[in-house]
Amino acid sequence: MNKADGSTHQGQYKANSLNTQDSRMRRHEVTIELRKSKKEDQMFKRRNINDEDLTSPLKEVNGQSPVQLSVDEIVIAMNSKDQERQFLGMQQARKMLSRERNPPIDLMIGHGIVPICISFLQNTGNTMLQFEAAWALTNIASGTSEQTRCVIEQDAVPHFIALLQSKSINLAEQAVWALGNIAGDGAAARDIVIHNNVIDGILPLINNDTPISFLRNIVWLMSNLCRNKNPSPPFEQVKRLLPVLSQLLLSQDIQVLADACWALSYVTDDDNHKIQAVVDTDAVPKLVNLLKTDEPSIIVPALRSVGNIVTGTDQQTDVVIASNGLPKLGLLLQHPKGNIVKEAAWTVSNITAGNQKQIQAVIDAGIFHQIRHVLEKGDFKAQKEAAWAVTNTTTSGTPEQIVELIEKNKILKPFIDLLDAKDPRTIKVVQTGLSNLFALAEKMGGTENLCLMVEELGGLDKLEALQQHENEEVYKKAYAIIDTYFNTGDDEAEQKLAPQEVNGALEFNATQPKAPEGGYSF
Repeated sequence: MNKADGSTHQGQYKANSLNTQDSRMRRHEVTIELRKSKKEDQMFKRRNINDEDLTSPLKEVNGQSPVQLSVDEIVIAMNSKDQERQFLGMQQARKMLSRERNPPIDLMIGHGIVPICISFLQNTGNTMLQFEAAWALTNIASGTSEQTRCVIEQDAVPHFIALLQSKSINLAEQAVWALGNIAGDGAAARDIVIHNNVIDGILPLINNDTPISFLRNIVWLMSNLCRNKNPSPPFEQVKRLLPVLSQLLLSQDIQVLADACWALSYVTDDDNHKIQAVVDTDAVPKLVNLLKTDEPSIIVPALRSVGNIVTGTDQQTDVVIASNGLPKLGLLLQHPKGNIVKEAAWTVSNITAGNQKQIQAVIDAGIFHQIRHVLEKGDFKAQKEAAWAVTNTTTSGTPEQIVELIEKNKILKPFIDLLDAKDPRTIKVVQTGLSNLFALAEKMGGTENLCLMVEELGGLDKLEALQQHENEEVYKKAYAIIDTYFNTGDDEAEQKLAPQEVNGALEFNATQPKAPEGGYSF
């Protein structure tokens, strides 16, 4: 189908054509499924548990011998009028909250330290006290939504945003970290951070002199500002981040690249208008270039972004193709990580849902050789996406393209073998592809030859078995194919299979009673 305008120009010679609405539903369903794995790939909240003696920017303070205080003693010290006692209490609270295991966040909240910390954030005369308070609040906000909400409801956000302008780079970085945890909590918290003008605060912080640890935190915050739906972030605000994110794709740092790609994957997981805004920043060639890296933490979000872009208009898909995206996808279909193969196959399936020129580009890039291998050897989730790539081609391709798909790529057997899948949706995808092939064969006068080919490859037995399937759509589709194409009642059919050519038209051509390896020629 033409993704841009829903054109069904191929409808006159295709049965069971998928329309644009089907494609959108398909994209939505798959994107939800793919999104389930994101928590493993990117952290939305992070606690600062660094060993202060080794990595804290305040080594001169933290080098002193630790003083162990109880929670009650900590609160008393924090409420003291004496600045040294205040600092000691604050630092002890932060150390407790920085424990790697089971930090007592609820206990600290219950003792009322959140408003005290927020008051310390405003103590511009004592940068070290501000830093300790910001660190403690960062770790509280790294907890549950309820714990994060305690920080938000005490009005910490505007104070953290004010700290972005601090002359102390360590303090500004800790504020970024805290805001990242808050924005990572969900759409509502994210929008509170955005509406407090965080983007105005962070954009000036990015320059050639920004320390790498600081830059990593800023880009991670940016990715959380782009994340979450229902509702999506206010696009007029997020749009301001896109040129910077596109430029960051040229970074040499793995973490910066990964989070910049995640941010763009969230933005492109939406309507075509937002996809176009990303395309307009010239991000696509850079994203495609990152597909050849050896680092899975970069490949996954870069591939997700490219996959989202090719769900857009034909013109947006063309940008990916023009950026030499297809050879990279062909390599990723051979990647050792199954989830990368799956997403590469999903991306290819969305390209084959495009126009015939795009399908030809997929064919010319030799992608269907890899798709066949995925159908034969891939894990089931990847096989399912590969099946979609084939069925979309049978739906949208020209007769010549479909003939080449079957004849040169020997794809029919592994495709038919997926009729044995346990997942009804995958079976229906294959059935739709077979129905499209039979409809084309009928137009070309080659129905009997295709019937024999499918039967020799075990397809008829599988279709007959599916007539007993518990899923109503599956058994109805199986019955319809058998009833339409196999129940001819003509015992002499095999004598009528001699090769024929009518006015030069393409015909299925079988010269042997058994299917040769790789199937019949057309």
